[in-house]
Amino acid sequence: MTLTSLGLLLLTGLIAATLPLTMVWMSSDANKYRKLAWITAFLTFDLIVFGAFTRLTDSGLGCPDWPGCYGMANPFLAHAQVSAAQAAMPTGPVTVAKAWIEMVHRYLAMGIGVLLLSLMVQAWRNWRKSRLPVHAPGLPTFLVLFVGLQGAFGAWTVTMKLQPVIVTIHLLLGMGLLALVTWLGCRQDLYQQGRKIVRLRAPRWPYLLAAAVLALQIALGGWVSTNYATLACSDFPLCNGSVVPDMDFEHGFTLWRELGKTAAGHYIPMSALTAIHWVHRNFAVVLVLVLGYAAWRARTVPRLRPLARKLAIVLALQACTGIATVFFSFPLAIAVLHNAGAALLVLLVTMLNYRSLYQIEVASPVPAHSAASAQLSPASPPS
Repeated sequence: MTLTSLGLLLLTGLIAATLPLTMVWMSSDANKYRKLAWITAFLTFDLIVFGAFTRLTDSGLGCPDWPGCYGMANPFLAHAQVSAAQAAMPTGPVTVAKAWIEMVHRYLAMGIGVLLLSLMVQAWRNWRKSRLPVHAPGLPTFLVLFVGLQGAFGAWTVTMKLQPVIVTIHLLLGMGLLALVTWLGCRQDLYQQGRKIVRLRAPRWPYLLAAAVLALQIALGGWVSTNYATLACSDFPLCNGSVVPDMDFEHGFTLWRELGKTAAGHYIPMSALTAIHWVHRNFAVVLVLVLGYAAWRARTVPRLRPLARKLAIVLALQACTGIATVFFSFPLAIAVLHNAGAALLVLLVTMLNYRSLYQIEVASPVPAHSAASAQLSPASPPS
């Protein structure tokens, strides 16, 4: 890729970040840093959903190189190469539409990288001036490093030809990025209240367990999607007419292998894909029980009750879209909604964990003249 093409690509990423940065700059919100954190979280959610659309439309190799498209900054400049590939294989991985889908996904990811860099720079500036816990730069700095790791796995997704374990890790890192940016937004929300913040000692294990089970289920769902095993069980609630169908767990859950192949290089058997789908489907029952219990526990705590209600609603909708994906033979819109539901669950469970750990100290408000110097109790800042 030439320096000119690379420069144009970087310029596109900056342009992608211009609109949200302008919205923050022009906003009447007094706490622009908080607003930028939540806009970044919103766009990270959008990136995950569009990434699902990219994967589900088989557009992951729409541009078979990285970071550009046939060495160019966009598919328009690479039109000759993309059109030639499409003419040679009209239903193949490279078409004009798939190239644009893949590159828009990359542009959005680059824009989010710029926003995270902006958050880090501003956090360090504020920290040097005030040393207030709300401006602690550790998390924003880690986010920049984290998005760099995510970008590396995005590159390997392309260069390693959609190897399932690489694509699944790329999905998990995207969900992890959403959780971390949401955590940062929650931290800004509490300080926005102008009161002291206390760290709670109430039992949090239901919410931590919910986060762990959700992470595992997302990994299993990603493994289903990246191995194209969504319709390996063609009926519901049975799987191919059986409660326990013929399954090959050894080949199904061998992680390091090519797409559609076993570790030995042979075509992967259908029984292996059935095992992948069956495990994800049945672990969904565990997810519903654990997250349902977390929502039930949270509804008994007044400050967590709104989150509990939202979590219960999204969990029910997620179960419905999962069933509908199989029942209606994998329609694209429902499959994308199912991925969006998983991202919403990540956002809500992260907020639930944060708000169960920290709360505003309502008994002793900070005077207006010293609100800016509010400190944590105990001394450690919320991470």
